Amino acid sequence: MNVSQSLQKSKIFFDLVFVSVILFLVRSNLFLDAGAFSINNLFISLICMIAWFLVGRSMGLYEDYRNTQFAIEWIAFLKTILLYSLIVSCLFYFVLSQVAFGRAHLFIHFATLFFLIPVQKISIRLFYKRFRVADRVIRKVLIVGAGSNGKEFYSKFVKSKRYGYELTGFIGEEEDIELNGHYLGKTSDLDSVLLTHELDDIIVTIPIKDETVLEKIVTSGESQGKMIRVIPDFHRFGSRRLQVNQIGTLPIISLRSLPLEKYDFKLLKRGFDIVFSFLVIVLVFSWVFPIIAILIKLESKGPVFFIQDRWGLNNSLIRCFKFRTMSVSSKDIDENGNYLQARKNDPRITKVGAFLRKTNLDELPQFLNVLLGSMSVVGPRPHPVPLNIQSKKLVDNYLLRHWVKPGITGWAQVNGYRGETAKPYLMQKRVEFDVWYVENWTFWLDQQIILQTLVNMVKGEKNAY
Repeated sequence: MNVSQSLQKSKIFFDLVFVSVILFLVRSNLFLDAGAFSINNLFISLICMIAWFLVGRSMGLYEDYRNTQFAIEWIAFLKTILLYSLIVSCLFYFVLSQVAFGRAHLFIHFATLFFLIPVQKISIRLFYKRFRVADRVIRKVLIVGAGSNGKEFYSKFVKSKRYGYELTGFIGEEEDIELNGHYLGKTSDLDSVLLTHELDDIIVTIPIKDETVLEKIVTSGESQGKMIRVIPDFHRFGSRRLQVNQIGTLPIISLRSLPLEKYDFKLLKRGFDIVFSFLVIVLVFSWVFPIIAILIKLESKGPVFFIQDRWGLNNSLIRCFKFRTMSVSSKDIDENGNYLQARKNDPRITKVGAFLRKTNLDELPQFLNVLLGSMSVVGPRPHPVPLNIQSKKLVDNYLLRHWVKPGITGWAQVNGYRGETAKPYLMQKRVEFDVWYVENWTFWLDQQIILQTLVNMVKGEKNAY
């Protein structure tokens, strides 16, 4: 068992202990009642522990967060406690109503978990950092490849010993002075290295250009009872979120993760889009629309709506609805054929239009796009066709953002990359955030983006013009 597994089991164990102990404390008035360990309380404890474990695993609470900020683990915890509270409440009120579990006890149980579990998780982090449990080396590793992959694996996962690895040495075709005496020879020397050095794992980090090289490494390593682990050199083509699947009996590697390829995730996102957009249209758009329409008409002649062709899912053409914020005579293309983005103090924007853009109310009609299925509430913002054509030639991975439906708000927007992208690097950063969203989508990430969007609307955004 490596340190990562040890840490995961520790986190699960202490979480379940906290859930059960807090529950018994609450149910028995600090263990003062004689029936603290009654069959009823034991049953409730078992149900709650199972619920916490299943929810925590599904929300990513037990991932390895040692190399990340606590804020990331906090978000996973927050999602867990919210879903756990909802599930347990529903269970004991609608399914197990015959089991006595009062509202006051439930509330105190949830509230205590909310405050104490984060303290416990910070304590575990400090324990593993201070006492360096991983200093008890569990696996000694030989790294095949002294290139950037091998050095990165060493610096991130071996050097600090936090992952329970200790370096036996490197082998590669060329010796590197940066290896500080850890170079043991070429790949052709593997057999002799295995005989003369103590090691448990062989980490292969070299690009496999010749299958016979990998075959020799595997044959030699396994003949000596060593575990072979291969780090594929595919990340140079894109992100490191590789997916290994099977088509029939054939393994296949996808260079990028795409969660919304899965039908159940796609269905979940679409279901939320329908419900959320319907509620916005009925509760907000229905009465805001007449007011905005009157204001637009009073200031300038022309239609209330601005309808523009944009690119949607898989570069398909969609008709995107907005409230008109510019004068009708405004031009979109300059004399050189370049698309004219809205900019600060743009003379084309009307006074009402400036207010609508500042408050994001000009995007409100796009909930009709969402309800009709051409857009989503959250996703990469759709760009006008001329801007797409212009950007796809200048910006790396630009078209990857069209692997999902465009959204009314997005990950790039809540991170400050909205508005004009006059300089290429601004569009590049926006695309990087969009592609990250495409590869890391979760239902809860969408809720986070919606919440951040609402907060930004209240605070105001400097790039909203």
